[in-house]
Amino acid sequence: MKTAVLQSGKGIETLRIIDSAIPEPGPGEALVRLHAATLNFRDIIMAKGLIPGIAKKPELVPLSCAAGQVVSVGSDVTRVKAGDRVTPIFALGWLSGPQNSMEMLGGSVDGVARQYAVFPAESLCHIPDVMGDLDAATLTCAALTSWSALTAFRPFQPGDWMLAHGTGGVSIAALQFAKAMGGYVAITSSSDAKLNRARSLGADLTINYRDTPDWDAEIRKAIGGNKVANVIDTVGEVQFDQNTSLLVEGGQLSAIGMLGSDFSWTRQAPGVNLAPIAVGNREQHEAMTDFMVTHAIRPVVDVVFDLDRIQDAYRCLESGQFFGKVGINLL
Repeated sequence: MKTAVLQSGKGIETLRIIDSAIPEPGPGEALVRLHAATLNFRDIIMAKGLIPGIAKKPELVPLSCAAGQVVSVGSDVTRVKAGDRVTPIFALGWLSGPQNSMEMLGGSVDGVARQYAVFPAESLCHIPDVMGDLDAATLTCAALTSWSALTAFRPFQPGDWMLAHGTGGVSIAALQFAKAMGGYVAITSSSDAKLNRARSLGADLTINYRDTPDWDAEIRKAIGGNKVANVIDTVGEVQFDQNTSLLVEGGQLSAIGMLGSDFSWTRQAPGVNLAPIAVGNREQHEAMTDFMVTHAIRPVVDVVFDLDRIQDAYRCLESGQFFGKVGINLL
């Protein structure tokens, strides 16, 4: 089988494709033929070592999000069977409650940029029939992070305003969820073309932050004051003051990313609920999937590369010249 490997922290240019043996499932495990995968900014963090000490060394099979079909199972497996369409959860073994596993795919353990992989059967989620493999391959990290931001701490309510920055996988999933929940969405980007696409998905207010450097004042004016209930903070603490200035009393800053600076995880502000978002567990994944089916939410994948071109996929992600998700074909 084909497997992508990289030298952890040594850069995107160390990514290469090797031939490796198809593994066999042991007790409690399932062998999955993976069909599709998607990238997250987290994958660049692992490749470049932007957060030291969290990636398996010296080499790592990257990526955390994939979908495929069970080929065979080991003994004592009842959750899945051969032929089932499945996607693995982000942190293997984190089934419910607070995070109790640090076995995070494409980070502390090998990930899904390969054609076959063995997973603990209890860490697999079934894919609904209405959802394609590429759709399901967006769920594990980006979509579930957005779902957790809107449901795990301060539940998002009909009529609430949400602010998301950029048009990557987390922000676009959050836009889709918030609209399905009956909320209003403001979204920022430096691209008018991307903002037009966001409006087609239901965004109520779009701001080009390059054309409007005081974007926070523009949002406040447009929505009639400090009315944002939840900020999907993928940029980091460089925008902390502007983000928190828009929140209602008791509003939530969902600290998710570091696209522009360090994470906002340690910052404090009066009247603000700072919520560090750590993806989610199997129970949350299944609740999110049910919600997506009920509301006919279709994930957005902008471009797909073959596994042999995984370096190009990383460069596309790094460039920011995409909308939603960047995919990998594993067939």
